[in-house]
Amino acid sequence: MESRDSAAPETGTVPLPPEVEVHLFAAVAAALGTERTLLRAGTVDAVLGQLRAATDAPGARVIDSCSVLVNSVVCRDRSRALAPGDRVDVLPPFAGG
Repeated sequence: MESRDSAAPETGTVPLPPEVEVHLFAAVAAALGTERTLLRAGTVDAVLGQLRAATDAPGARVIDSCSVLVNSVVCRDRSRALAPGDRVDVLPPFAGG
């Protein structure tokens, strides 16, 4: 009988999304009570969804109007994939000058 090499059995586990550093500014920081948090999220939209879930309706509306930077670059694509260690900045609209 011929011997076969077999791969390790599938464990059925789903890998965790990457951990990303999230920096919050102005009204978003006030709504969430922090300026920085670590989240596990695979996309920018997943980050925003977790932030929305952690605040009240007015805070969620502010988050929906925010600009987002990923690693200091403007990100308009909310489906953008994130990698471990990415930095996501969430900036509410602001006025002044």
